[in-house]
Amino acid sequence: MINTTQRDKRSKGPGEMQPHTIAQLAHVELLTSTPDESVAFFKNLLGMIETRRERESVYLRGYQDTYHHSLIVTGSDKAGLGHAAHRTVSEQALDQVARGIESTGLERGWIDADIGHGRAYRFETPDGHIGEVLWDVERYVCPERDRSAMPNAPQKRPLQGVPVRRLDHINYMTTDVPATTRFFEQQLSFRCRERVELDDGTELGAWLSVDVLAHEVAVMQDMTGTRGRLHHVAFWYGVEQHLNDIAEILRDRDITIEAGPSKHGITQSPFLYAIEPGGNRIELFGGYGYLILEPDWQTRTWTEANLPAGASLYGLELSPTYFAYGTPVVEIAAEAATDLLKHAAAAIPVS
Repeated sequence: MINTTQRDKRSKGPGEMQPHTIAQLAHVELLTSTPDESVAFFKNLLGMIETRRERESVYLRGYQDTYHHSLIVTGSDKAGLGHAAHRTVSEQALDQVARGIESTGLERGWIDADIGHGRAYRFETPDGHIGEVLWDVERYVCPERDRSAMPNAPQKRPLQGVPVRRLDHINYMTTDVPATTRFFEQQLSFRCRERVELDDGTELGAWLSVDVLAHEVAVMQDMTGTRGRLHHVAFWYGVEQHLNDIAEILRDRDITIEAGPSKHGITQSPFLYAIEPGGNRIELFGGYGYLILEPDWQTRTWTEANLPAGASLYGLELSPTYFAYGTPVVEIAAEAATDLLKHAAAAIPVS
């Protein structure tokens, strides 16, 4: 089920771009019905560091994340996104963003200081995902035993698993890609860097950022027609070889590898997709494909013709349920699967 609403495809010129009010993706909360197994996945295999436990939640960070936490794993009856938090560029920007969201009717209101950060303003995306914006943060204080020889490093590199460096991005599934994209552009000052448009004009996905990265937020069509689901959360390695290393570790421990290692044409980034024990899809990024240094970057558009290479450049095909599997998990009907990602058969000469 695809929403056929089209959004304005015109790229904004530098005079039309609003100043950024959002600085970065600060943390993500994942829900899981198997919290012990999910926490073990992140700590033992991805080398994340636990910073606190409180009620049903465990707070974790990558070794180059500078804040108290970048991931919260919370026990729940089903998998999915609890919330995603973005840090603003200033306290004044936080109030500005809050006022803007109030005008949309998607506000949930202010919450008091929580673990690791000060007051925050909660909202829903047009598709029902829970988000929050905040300014005041608690920075990670490294114990003396873990201090790095480099004063610009938050801590030493851990020795367990193949440790991820930091939180990278989040990918939302949505029933209306244009509406959700507009929300991030207009209310959170994101800019669309790349997009996919099908032959009938339908927008299948959009990749957005507030800085030089190709994306910190992605929005993709949920072909099951379900609102408010999570496609994946991604963590950054910065070294492509680490994808091969973690692939062997995951396979030996019966962790499902959905796809990869390979490379996305979209964002030009090396990747691997795994399903953590709670059912959430986790992407591991081997490095940056490119950085956006142009202040007037023009959005790049992929089509049905080149989408297979956009999804996986090296020939490995992503699953037909790539646009249908997400969390919470729902039944996937046959019509929700797609052949849009199927590569053309190789022309092998026969003597």
